Amino acid sequence: MKAQNGKFELAPLPYAHDALEPTIDKATMEIHHGKHHQAYVNNLNNAIAGTELENMSLEEIFKNMSQHSMAVRNNGGGHWNHTLFWEIMGPDGGGKPSGKLLSAIENRFGSFEEFQEMFNQAAITRFGSGWAWLIVDDGGNLQVTSTPNQDNPLMDVADQKGMPILGVDVWEHAYYLQYQNRRPDYVGNFWNVINWQEVERRYASLAN
Repeated sequence: MKAQNGKFELAPLPYAHDALEPTIDKATMEIHHGKHHQAYVNNLNNAIAGTELENMSLEEIFKNMSQHSMAVRNNGGGHWNHTLFWEIMGPDGGGKPSGKLLSAIENRFGSFEEFQEMFNQAAITRFGSGWAWLIVDDGGNLQVTSTPNQDNPLMDVADQKGMPILGVDVWEHAYYLQYQNRRPDYVGNFWNVINWQEVERRYASLAN
């Protein structure tokens, strides 16, 4: 996520802007990625310019986020969160995970469907703007959690800490053009575009 000059940069979408239709429309993807995410990157680079943070990764910055400015917190989180978001979606998404991740979900939550319900509720009931997450905590256990605004579970300010492997953006700009105020419909349809192979890859990299 950093260029050779040390600045953070916006990576291209890994698929076309219309690839997630009908779940997420082309116009939303163009604005969300090209405008909103680009603004987070630009503002992050401006916020860290001339400071020691220029030489740090976002994960390193997040460890002591409480010591940094709100500009770094909001825009650093916005950049990291959205980068994950684009990567864990895809045009061939949907269905269920497989292998060790599915087994871990069933062992932790009882069934895949019970996990879905818990995740949906975390997303739907997040007041205002924010995210819902599936994370692997420090003990290697799966947890469902949510964070406000552009916070994430890697930050020292998070109530529940861990490494996100799946996340859904419930800021209104993520869905309002298509779904208006129907956040539950957007969250329900999100399952149709999840790239479970990428989520499984992230889980495997953390599994003991």
